[in-house]
Order: sequence, then C-alpha cells, then structure tokens
Amino acid sequence: MTPEPAFTVGIEEEYHLVDRATRDLASDPPAGLLDECKAELDQQVSPEFLRTQIEVGTRVCTSLAEARADLARLRATVARVAGRHGLAPIAAATHPFANWDAQKPTDAQRYNTIARDLQMVGRRLVICGMHVHVGVEDEELRIDLMNQVAYFLPHLLALSTSSPFWRGEDTGLKSYRVSVFNGLPRTGLPEMFASWGEYQRHIRMLTTAGVIDDATKLWWDVRPSARFPTLEMRITDICTRLDDTISIAALFRCLLRMLWRLRRDNQRWRLYARMLVEENRWRAQRYGTDDGLVDFGKGAIVPYAQLLEEILVLTAEDAAAFGCTAEVAGARDILARGTSADRQRAVFNAALAAGTPRKLALEQVVDHLIAETVEGL
Repeated sequence: MTPEPAFTVGIEEEYHLVDRATRDLASDPPAGLLDECKAELDQQVSPEFLRTQIEVGTRVCTSLAEARADLARLRATVARVAGRHGLAPIAAATHPFANWDAQKPTDAQRYNTIARDLQMVGRRLVICGMHVHVGVEDEELRIDLMNQVAYFLPHLLALSTSSPFWRGEDTGLKSYRVSVFNGLPRTGLPEMFASWGEYQRHIRMLTTAGVIDDATKLWWDVRPSARFPTLEMRITDICTRLDDTISIAALFRCLLRMLWRLRRDNQRWRLYARMLVEENRWRAQRYGTDDGLVDFGKGAIVPYAQLLEEILVLTAEDAAAFGCTAEVAGARDILARGTSADRQRAVFNAALAAGTPRKLALEQVVDHLIAETVEGL
C-alpha cells in the first residue's frame, strides 16, 4: 500500500500592480521595485510574464495556518514596497478597465520565448491566478490523484472567481480569466494517464519534437509540478480576500487526502469523461456559485450550496486530520457573501445607480480591490 503522502502545502499568487493616481495598470513600474521586494522576501517573490505583474510564493508549509501567516507577510510586504512608488497590488484575476495591448512583457529569456511563440494570445495574458501545491511524493499516486481530482476543479473555480470585467466591460462571466487563458495551447483539464510512465512518454514526445522545453509548458488546470514533488492546482482565479485563498487551498488539500483514503481502502472516485467535467468548468466560469453544477450521478443540475455541503462531509475526516476544519468551513462564508466577482459588480452597479460616470465607477472597483487585497493581513 502506498504510504500517506506528506500533503505539505504551498501557495503561489499573482498580483496586478496599479497606479494609485490613475487606478490603471502600472505598465512600466520602477525597475527597483522588484529588487526592493527581493531584498525583503528573497526567492519568495519573482517577476511574471508582464511587467505590471508580480508573483509571490509561500514556503513549504505543514499547516494552513502557517501558509496563511506566510502569505499575509508576502502580501503586506509587496503592498508596502509598492506604496513607496505610488503603486498598489490588487489580487484580482483581471483589471476592471485596463487595455491588454498597452502592457509590456518582462525582458527575460523565458518570457521573451513565450511572447514569440504565443504572439497575440500571449500578449492578451493580462490575468492573474493562484496555484496550490500539495506534496505527493509517489509519482504513480500523483498521476492517479490528478485523474480523480479533476472532477472537483470546477467546484474550486466557482469559489475563486474574481474576473467579471475586461477592458471596461462587464463580460457577464464570473471568471473571464479562464476565457483568456483558454486561448493558449496545453491548457484546460488534464489528460488522463494510466501511469507515471505514460505521462512521461507524452512529455518526451513533445520535448523531443521541440514543441516544448519541459513540462513547465503544460498549463493545465492541475498538473504534476515539474519542479517539486507536488500536484499543482492552477484552475482558480486569484482571490482578493486572503481568507478565501486559504479556504480553497484547504479544500484542495483535503480533497486529495480523501481520494488517497479511497485508494487505501481499494476504492476510487468515478472517472467521468472530460466533456462532462468541461461542462461544469464552463458553468463555474459563467455563473460562479449562482446557478449550480451538474451532478453526473443524478444527471441534474444541483445548487452549488448543496454540492459544497456534500464536499464538506466527504472531507470532514481530512480537515480534522490537518487541523483545518475552520479554514475549510470558510467556503460557506464565500458562498454567503459572494466571491470577489460578486463584490466587484456590486461596487460598480451601486456607483452607477448613484449617478457616477462609468469610468469613475470602474475606478471605484479598483479602489475596492486595493483595500480588500490587504484586508485582515
């Protein structure tokens, strides 16, 4: 029997940098800003594909409380350093009104290669997400858990949505980021593999052909990390509220342990066709938690609140084992108050109802995001 994995957790977050005066993206931030962040955070901060983005990553953590403390420190430090330059980070998957064609790629070999290969679909990547790494040392188990956990990815996306606006328009979607990211190759739900060896053979085919350099160019919604012995969840928008990030990370971690327990007991979660899970992925992207997802066992759309309660029951033992019952239960709070997408729309619509011009209403959304990004740190 495969021993229980470490189930360590690490969280990466990407932020937009905005100009506090104009509320627009800082397309040309000061060169020293990243250096100042690195002086305080060392390797836990890094540039992203666009110059107006910055990425942070926690240490390898053994508890969600530890991850929260580390991520709070990272957010607070980036906000403080950016503030010295008249800028602020916003934890939102899209900026409410920025134009993607005004943004500049980071001048680094990896990003220059991506920009050359992806052309316009790459230049449109003015989006931010969060990635959750969970330690699963055994390679065969990592593949098996990836196959099974794909079913739950739309449920996690629905809780994270923070990208209702694009270029000053309400898209009608809760996560427009997913639509932008879908334009890239090697994105979306992962393929199903029978073994680690089969996965490796597919990677070798692409690398030998020169299509990709390595497995880091697989941008699936969940993937075996090419850098760490982890399973990396990537489907979610960046959450504006830190506590929402932690709740979703806790849920992902607990779902993996629940699936490992099934395997330990010679059971498994049923594997559904990718086209079915894709339907729920779209519903999460479009409606968030508002209109339910398809329960494939019942063959019916089920309210999200009901599905969430079922997940909390499934993972109760795992949340208790990890000491994160409160963090997992925070998903109910997300459902009660809405996601960042819901709150952004509420701010925008309230401003319009009060007679605020559209551009100023969008700027009020940015002010809301600036404040909420550092709330409770």
